[in-house]
Amino acid sequence: MKSFVAAAIAIGVMCSGASVASAQTKGDWVLGNYKGAGYWFPGVIDNTSGGKVTIRYDDGDKETVPLSDVRPYNWVIGMKVECNYKGAGDWYAGKITSLGGEKIGIAYDDGDKETTRTGRCRSR
Repeated sequence: MKSFVAAAIAIGVMCSGASVASAQTKGDWVLGNYKGAGYWFPGVIDNTSGGKVTIRYDDGDKETVPLSDVRPYNWVIGMKVECNYKGAGDWYAGKITSLGGEKIGIAYDDGDKETTRTGRCRSR
């Protein structure tokens, strides 16, 4: 019985933390579903109002989206992303090898590597 109660408390704490983690405020680094296309791009919240969030994306674009199109920034080393290789306009899959602010290291699935900016990458 004690282990059941402890498990129930742990689940409650995790669930309450999840709702707090999804709250977004001005200045938070987030991922936005740019133009609702299903790709998540990094940016910073400029403003929140009436259930909508204005994001200044790392590539310089700005957009106001419903809160449902925003998630906490969760990129970590080893995560799969797609990046615009050398900024040439073509997107390629790879894994994050390093992160430092807006600098990101990518090991592409085809063997190429580059250090680029987060504004040239997206996740699904």
